Amino acid sequence: MAHMSNFGLIVIASSTAAFLAMGGYTLLPRELWDPACNIKGNISISSGIRIFHVPGQYDYDSTRIRTDYGERWFCSEADARNAGWRKAGR
Repeated sequence: MAHMSNFGLIVIASSTAAFLAMGGYTLLPRELWDPACNIKGNISISSGIRIFHVPGQYDYDSTRIRTDYGERWFCSEADARNAGWRKAGR
C-alpha cells in the first residue's frame, strides 16, 4: 500500500511541476499569486494595440484581463513599457 502512496505523490508532484512550468499559475486568480502586480495589460480587439491600465484610470475597473488572448498583469509601469505596451490615455 505504501508503494502506491509514493507513486501517487510522484504523479501529483510531476503534474504540478509541469503545470507551473507551462505558466499554469496564471490560471489562478491574480490575487492568489501576486497582489502587487495590479497593472492590467489589455489588447485592443479592434486594433491589436497593447495598452496598460493602472489603478485609478478611467477604464481600469471595467478592463478584464484574458490571458488566453495574450493579455497579462504587470508589476510596474516600467515592466509594461519594456514588454512593448503603452499606457492608456485616460
